[in-house]
Amino acid sequence: MTPYLIRRLAEALVVFFGVTFLIYAMVYALPGDPVAALAGDRPLAPSVVRTIREQYHLDEPLLAQYGHYLGGLVRGDLGTDFGGRSVGGQLADRWPVTVRLALTAWAIEAVAGIGLGVLAALRRNTWTDRAVLAFTIGAVSVPVFVLGYTVQVVFGVRLQWFPVAGDAAGWPSSYVLPALVVAAFGVASISRLVRADVIENLRADYVRTAVAKGLSRRRTVVVHVLRNSLVPAVTCLAIDLGYLLGGTVIVEGVFNLPGIGQLLFQAIRSHAGPTVVGVSTALILVFLVASVLVDLLNSLLDPRTRRD
Repeated sequence: MTPYLIRRLAEALVVFFGVTFLIYAMVYALPGDPVAALAGDRPLAPSVVRTIREQYHLDEPLLAQYGHYLGGLVRGDLGTDFGGRSVGGQLADRWPVTVRLALTAWAIEAVAGIGLGVLAALRRNTWTDRAVLAFTIGAVSVPVFVLGYTVQVVFGVRLQWFPVAGDAAGWPSSYVLPALVVAAFGVASISRLVRADVIENLRADYVRTAVAKGLSRRRTVVVHVLRNSLVPAVTCLAIDLGYLLGGTVIVEGVFNLPGIGQLLFQAIRSHAGPTVVGVSTALILVFLVASVLVDLLNSLLDPRTRRD
């Protein structure tokens, strides 16, 4: 187990350096001068421009700039935007909103996705199975922003069950609708994946052997079939959790939630390079940690994966 963990951590480290460098290079290769854009229509004095460039190392080669950025990361510094605000501080202010939204959506996705998938598999070719498949097709076909506006109108404006936007009502009232919208696509994907794996495992030799030995169908499904069927589902759920914790730009925009996605969107619009790089780095770390953890969990569920 230890050599497997060391190998996965080494791979994650290589990915981290490669992806962060690409993001850093692409952000600072964008057209336009972010320093000149600070003053709007009024040009800055040459001395002020020079000072800002020196402060943010913009007058140095790209590799030198990236080296300074990595040095700050080692000290836990995600950088400072051109307004003098700490990127880490901005993330700390917005993380709670995104975490609440992400965990709520992830819980819905895990429970509903696995439950619907198992139900459809155990009742294959019945109306229940067809209803689940119809739901999954509809969920993946409707764009996120269309679904968001629809649930706002139906459940927020007409029925008035939940707040339409913002997080003033707190959890869970302000987060139920956006969490359902975020989780819809994941529920569809997980349920179809679980359904296919459960059907495949129900045909496996070990299931027939267990039934022949007198094991009840319920115990066979819960103890044996589900354990093997959940390996791919756990992988998708972990990846989705990293995606959700990274912030959902569209949903946070539709429901006006001040989370990480909204911060990243605003930073991109205003050409705030340090903020974009800092937020992206934090999101990459979330994805990599989730990836390593899911690989470890998969290795516990199926030890054969350690040899891959």
